[in-house]
Amino acid sequence: MGNRGMEELIPLVNKLQDAFSSIGQSCHLDLPQIAVVGGQSAGKSSVLENFVGRDFLPRGSGIVTRRPLILQLIYSKTEYAEFLHCKSKKFTDFDEVRQEIEAETDRVTGTNKGISPVPINLRVYSPHVLNLTLIDLPGITKVPVGDQPPDIEYQIKDMILQFISRESSLILAVTPANMDLANSDALKLAKEVDPQGLRTIGVITKLDLMDEGTDARDILENKLLPLRRGYIGVVNRSQKDIEGKKDIRAALAAERKFFLSHPAYRHMADRMGTPHLQKTLNQQLTNHIRESLPTLRSKLQSQLLSLEKEVEEYKNFRPDDPTRKTKALLQMVQQFGVDFEKRIEGSGDQVDTLELSGGARINRIFHERFPFELVKMEFDEKDLRREISYAIKNIHGVRTGLFTPDLAFEAIVKKQVVKLKEPCLKCVDLVIQELINTVRQCTSKLSSYPRLREETERIVTTYIREREGRTKDQILLLIDIEQSYINTNHEDFIGFANAQQRSTQLNKKRAIPNQGEILVIRRGWLTINNISLMKGGSKEYWFVLTAESLSWYKDEEEKEKKYMLPLDNLKIRDVEKGFMSNKHVFAIFNTEQRNVYKDLRQIELACDSQEDVDSWKASFLRAGVYPEKDQAENEDGAQENTFSMDPQLERQVETIRNLVDSYVAIINKSIRDLMPKTIMHLMINNTKAFIHHELLAYLYSSSDQSSLMEESADQAQRRDDMLRMYHALKEALSIIGDISTSTVSTPVPPPVDDTWLQSASSHSPTPQRRPVSSMHPPGRPPAVRGPTPGPPLIPVPVGAAASFSAPPIPSRPGPQSVFANNDPFSAPPQIPSRPARIPPGIPPGVPRRPPAAPSRPTIIRPAEPSLLD
Repeated sequence: MGNRGMEELIPLVNKLQDAFSSIGQSCHLDLPQIAVVGGQSAGKSSVLENFVGRDFLPRGSGIVTRRPLILQLIYSKTEYAEFLHCKSKKFTDFDEVRQEIEAETDRVTGTNKGISPVPINLRVYSPHVLNLTLIDLPGITKVPVGDQPPDIEYQIKDMILQFISRESSLILAVTPANMDLANSDALKLAKEVDPQGLRTIGVITKLDLMDEGTDARDILENKLLPLRRGYIGVVNRSQKDIEGKKDIRAALAAERKFFLSHPAYRHMADRMGTPHLQKTLNQQLTNHIRESLPTLRSKLQSQLLSLEKEVEEYKNFRPDDPTRKTKALLQMVQQFGVDFEKRIEGSGDQVDTLELSGGARINRIFHERFPFELVKMEFDEKDLRREISYAIKNIHGVRTGLFTPDLAFEAIVKKQVVKLKEPCLKCVDLVIQELINTVRQCTSKLSSYPRLREETERIVTTYIREREGRTKDQILLLIDIEQSYINTNHEDFIGFANAQQRSTQLNKKRAIPNQGEILVIRRGWLTINNISLMKGGSKEYWFVLTAESLSWYKDEEEKEKKYMLPLDNLKIRDVEKGFMSNKHVFAIFNTEQRNVYKDLRQIELACDSQEDVDSWKASFLRAGVYPEKDQAENEDGAQENTFSMDPQLERQVETIRNLVDSYVAIINKSIRDLMPKTIMHLMINNTKAFIHHELLAYLYSSSDQSSLMEESADQAQRRDDMLRMYHALKEALSIIGDISTSTVSTPVPPPVDDTWLQSASSHSPTPQRRPVSSMHPPGRPPAVRGPTPGPPLIPVPVGAAASFSAPPIPSRPGPQSVFANNDPFSAPPQIPSRPARIPPGIPPGVPRRPPAAPSRPTIIRPAEPSLLD
């Protein structure tokens, strides 16, 4: 194609794309799209074609581009085109592309000048283009013709603004040279979306069609109506050239000849023409690429730094090196021991903020779950009193006892101590489960070596199971020790005398410290789950549990109290969670069959997890609210009727009852203290010591080192991917460095005074054309497509008459020069480049009016009377 500057950028972009593709990422350069904006028949499509270097867009007079054309240039090794509306067809002949654009336009808009905002999407694949988006937009028009709607002007403007408002788009504001630039709608629209002028480039077309004696020099020099990025003049092919199949290269050569030979443009010919426009746009693409490099470099460097530590051990990696395997095995076993200890003992680094784990869960078992299990086996009052009465009677036998027998107390106490075995063994099972889970979590770091992970888990789990038996034996021994000797001289034991003096109460005393104070035991959110939909349905409240009551509030500020429930006669029961509910529920009810809250016999309280339920139950235990028993009341009544107690027996039962209550509380306190200590010593601490000192020996004895350290296929793939990524990142950074040094970024031009664009809608400034300093020899009519190349022959004084597009006025003193002084924008007369020569036979000063070209608008001048005032 004809855009060599773009072709030079292609290798740079391809290098970047390849570098990012090698690391599995895409290089988001997001090159700017280029949109051409201008009036009808201003030459927009020709400018776009010249930039691409291919002849493929429809051409003609009037409105030709009637739908936006989104042209996507895509770099490819083969050259072809395809449309979005017919993807299956590939076009290799660009004449067919033009015909398809015309046919697709007519299909949607009809054949009678109609327009549509629905774009045509064309993709051109070529080895000579960058990945760019070019947009050819319909020309701005004001008067509807054919099938065009009455608001055609506003529709086209909205359509154009939709495409040029994007910050990354470059705007080519195309204006024909034979039109007043101050009235350019293209520049006005560009000013709306780009007030700073950072992405607007003025393009002046049809310089070869200007009236004789006029040129656009002041415009192109950015003096008259300045733009921040200035103007570039181009000469496109005429309709006759296109119909004659004039090649783009030939057209570019003719354009170059025009600028070099024209007296008004020859001094800036190197800054004019399609090649300079291509160079300017390509430089904008280069600038954009360079601006994107710091972001890309920063992204790559951060990834490289994150890989540095892991790659360090892989740089000189040899999978079969026995030294490496031994070192890795030692390091992993040591790290496993450190991780296990940190999870059990707690650590400040890598804290899990989502859930409890390791030591925290075991602590919860010790101080919440285990006390709750102890209270769950709490004896029933009626059963206990009945057992005491039977024991007293059986000890007395046939005799009627006068004194309370000690043996009855011992028998009842030993029976209660035996009940402690079940919750204690359950506590051991819970701790073992947590230890095994902790081991599995710690071995997750050994996943690179599946055999090593499997053996480590097996050895440590087997050891924990061995310690389980030892621990349970020790705990049963503790209970047997408590059972073997009843120490009635314990300092906390109430003694016989105090037991007799106690008042007989049916309700058990609550284990509340500081009875006189209201102790807040727990606060938290709970959902009351069994409120009917008619009354608002389930709702979450902020609950406060004290030693005396359960209160709930609207929120945690505890300002708006909803209810306060006394704890007297309350108990807890489990509730199965609903079929559609993921909440865990427990209920509070009154043992005397009274309503607990409003018309509810029980309130169901819901938590998010079973752990929360267990924790709340343990808190209620501290407040003296115990779990419900499963015994049936009718059985109690039946048993109660089988015997009767006389007053003396009743006093003896009450005395022993108080003694048992006191002594069992002492044992519970002792067991609650000894259980965590026993488990920690015999199980947890021993497991930690085993991991630190003996695990490695067991691993060596279980299997040979090579099989243990045989890495998984996933790990080998991960290592290869990491090394490849590391080298690809370094290569990409090197490429970015090369691009930074091999490309040059141009600074943004300084701002200019472009207030003329803002005031252009209210009044029209002086027209743009200025007369040239030469005219053609007499007898030769002016050329339709521009002046004849060559030096001027007859100097003509500069005057403003040329501004009216009238034929050149002969050199005549007087009115012309006076009139020229009244034009503030006219330039001073230009000094001829060589002495004037007068052809023979033509007297000096004789006017000769050549015939006017039919295309010149010579009778429109009265529209600007202000210049004649």
